[in-house]
Amino acid sequence: MLEPFIEAGWNRARWERAKVLLEAGRVQQALDAVRPDDEGLASEWVCHDFAQLLAKAGRLDEAITVLTPHLDREWILSTLVELTESQGRDEQVLELIAPRAERARSARGEERWGFHPSNAQDLQAQVLERAGRADEAVRMLGADIAAGHFVVQNTLIAYAEFLRRHGRLEELRVLGTGERAGETLAYYARALEDDGQADEAEAALRHFIAAAEYPDRFRWPLIELLGRQGRIEEAVEVGRPTFDYHDACLFEGIIHLLHEAGRLDDALALLDERSAEFVAEHSSWFSSNRIWLLGEAGRHEEALAYAERLSPGTYGLTVSKAWILEEMGCLEEALTLLRADTELRLSEVAELLIRHGRAAEAIAGMPSLTEQHAASRQRDAAIQADRYPNDLPSR
Repeated sequence: MLEPFIEAGWNRARWERAKVLLEAGRVQQALDAVRPDDEGLASEWVCHDFAQLLAKAGRLDEAITVLTPHLDREWILSTLVELTESQGRDEQVLELIAPRAERARSARGEERWGFHPSNAQDLQAQVLERAGRADEAVRMLGADIAAGHFVVQNTLIAYAEFLRRHGRLEELRVLGTGERAGETLAYYARALEDDGQADEAEAALRHFIAAAEYPDRFRWPLIELLGRQGRIEEAVEVGRPTFDYHDACLFEGIIHLLHEAGRLDDALALLDERSAEFVAEHSSWFSSNRIWLLGEAGRHEEALAYAERLSPGTYGLTVSKAWILEEMGCLEEALTLLRADTELRLSEVAELLIRHGRAAEAIAGMPSLTEQHAASRQRDAAIQADRYPNDLPSR
């Protein structure tokens, strides 16, 4: 099945074939099929994919060698840490991380704000932790935070998460209620809750909501806490002041909280409380979520009736209607609807067929690569014509 795509030059298909070969136990053939040349070794993306394949094949030394030239990229350094977990390579990984972590510590003082890899300190602490050296990790990262020797907020968050995992409540209290409360109070509150002190966690969050200059950043941790306790109505009220905000709006989060709690009618009622201005500003989001909630509530006919009242050009409308039809068991109607919409992704019909055990039909119905390329060029030309109507080629 992959061969036509490989012959057409689709690089991703080569990698998928290599994975299949590896799963079949044909290790050397899999690796040789995608082994990068000098140009490929200069690409972090190619090296990432090849290193993952090498690691799966049990060739971790080669994987580390392939990644090493690219370790100044955050995501590649993270990949190194992930691939070596539980492989007895922690000391080797720490040696590779150490010089980068040292450079990160001095970056702020030297005003090197674009420093990479900015996650070196976080990952150094993570590897120390998994090597059984958690106390050393706390001391090192804690000293960096206290001195301001870090580049990005993620390092601060990593320290808060670390303290929470290890139940270091006092250090976390100092961090979470101090000048960094905006970023870390949520982790202190969760640690208190984990320690059986949910009332204290709630009190701390409510205090900051009442007293802080910018209180809304503390609302969501409180909403989550109340949700875990089944206090859904209170959670909704905590979020309500933000429902009409343009930024930091918690309305969508509350809708999902109600959905997870099985409170679908309440979620729908909350949607229907929105003003006409809100609905107009968020029309596609509002309509798709209303159809989704009606469908989840089993109110399929009502969902379809609502969908029919919407403008045909509403974003995502066809897919939402097809999902409702699928939920009702009307598979052929759903397929007909999807096939009639020429603006949809070609895979929408195929994915629906595959979900219902009709994979062969899905594959047979997909257009050839030539047809897909032609359609893509046609769409691009139409977009170009819409954007620049005066630049059409002369005949």
